[in-house]
Amino acid sequence: MKEFLVISGKGGTGKTSITAGFAALAGDIVLADCDVDAANLHMLLEPVTYHTEEFIGSRKATIDPTHCSNCRLCQESCRFNAITSTEIACTVNPLSCEGCGVCSFVCPKGAITMHDHVSGHWFLSDTRYGPLVHARLGIAEENSGKLVAKVREQAQRIAQEKDVEYILVDGPPGTGCPVISSISGVDLALIVTEPTIAGLHDLERVRQLAGHFDVPVMVCINKYDLDEAYTRKIELYCQKQQIELAGRIPFDRNVVSALVRGIPAVAYAAPSTSENSAAKAIGDVWQAVRNRLLA
Repeated sequence: MKEFLVISGKGGTGKTSITAGFAALAGDIVLADCDVDAANLHMLLEPVTYHTEEFIGSRKATIDPTHCSNCRLCQESCRFNAITSTEIACTVNPLSCEGCGVCSFVCPKGAITMHDHVSGHWFLSDTRYGPLVHARLGIAEENSGKLVAKVREQAQRIAQEKDVEYILVDGPPGTGCPVISSISGVDLALIVTEPTIAGLHDLERVRQLAGHFDVPVMVCINKYDLDEAYTRKIELYCQKQQIELAGRIPFDRNVVSALVRGIPAVAYAAPSTSENSAAKAIGDVWQAVRNRLLA
């Protein structure tokens, strides 16, 4: 069993569209969408959800006004300005509370208790291409890295139970906490970039992150023909860093047509007058990735 991650240093590079294409081509797989802040892989896979579970990502303080003496010691101790005082008792703003528990510790009356806080939900679904584990973090909630870890944990469990060949992970963009949680321990990461200044800059950042975790990487240049001069710059960078180029995908309006219909580009039957060149390129990239995984 191999765990393969698709990531990008920035949003909007086409990472999820390419991942959906791989899902349609790979065969024996389990899918995981680790972009828990803005999951959208399910939009191309028509999943049927059969299990939903709450994600407890933090704890919040609650003050019992019948026991509060309004001494304001909790308010003075809170470093997040989450506690305010009224004429009767102190109250906690749950949006500002970081769950540190200091207020509960210093309260002389024992009026403050810490309660589990639901920060989001994770889901198990079936798709036409295989099982999908995905999640949704609540608005303004934290601990996205812990939710990513839960998604990967469930995907690995299902993969072991079904004895599948691959776990295909749609990772979050950037280099932050959810990306770190997604990339650690995977067998290979494909970095999707685009021929722009930001694309090259963020490719370098996420490549450095992968190197920190000793994760081998390949690079795919999406919409390479929008600026072939900059595509060449990215290719030269990859050569200098000894990074294998998995392939180049051209700009293709058929990809947009497929996305509008909610299907992967490789599953879209292009009109006879229009060649689905991106779909063929995605297939070539997948073959390059598969060969690397089998090596």
